[in-house]
Amino acid sequence: MAKFKIEWSVDARLDLFDILEFFLKRNGSSSYSIKLNKSINKNIQHLSKNPFLGVQTDYESVRALILGEFQIIYEIIEDTILIVMVWDLRRNPEEKLLGRRVR
Repeated sequence: MAKFKIEWSVDARLDLFDILEFFLKRNGSSSYSIKLNKSINKNIQHLSKNPFLGVQTDYESVRALILGEFQIIYEIIEDTILIVMVWDLRRNPEEKLLGRRVR
């Protein structure tokens, strides 16, 4: 199977930044944020070789990769995987629907 190209939406990058920043402030240390960032990016790289690892959603081309307490929402578009959202599953989903980026 061919390797898929990985692209990030602006919102997904901001989601990841917000999550990492939250843990940096909460923990007073960058250790967990660094570890989390590496884990998320490592798993996203696995998607480039195995784009169907994630769970099918209601939309045919959109899947969700669940990594413990985090969810990576991505769309498969031809030979590209577009990371659409990074979500902390402990958060209230209405926050995203209302456009709030603050924890």
